[in-house]
Amino acid sequence: MRILIRHQAFDPWQELVEYQNDSKHPILGYGATAAFVGTMRDFNENENVSEMTLEHYPEMTERHLQSICAEAKRKWDIVDGLVIHRVGVVRPGEPIVLVAVWSAHRKQAYAANRFIMEDLKSKAPFWKKERLLQGERWVERNTPG
Repeated sequence: MRILIRHQAFDPWQELVEYQNDSKHPILGYGATAAFVGTMRDFNENENVSEMTLEHYPEMTERHLQSICAEAKRKWDIVDGLVIHRVGVVRPGEPIVLVAVWSAHRKQAYAANRFIMEDLKSKAPFWKKERLLQGERWVERNTPG
């Protein structure tokens, strides 16, 4: 499973195709691919948001993401996975996260993908600061799934 932290905007669909078709790392034995893309909204808590800054501690964040993916692999019969997460300044409409899981069957792919995404959203060490029309604020809690 590959985990990438990106400081620049990325195209999740291009990343998905490139990873899946990488001849140095072929993904074999799958019949299902579950992919989730999280995109920055231009609103939160009834206020307009013009941009968001995502901060992290690289080693801690990567270790946590590796742990989530390893646990998903233990719980479900998955072939491979890809997690890409943005840090730095993100603007509305830009992808923040891609979680993709390959498995022989859709049930396993769906379940593992949701597990990784929900854990990432609720426990992974990322900190978000939103820029509003009237200043800035740190996001204290995540929105419900």
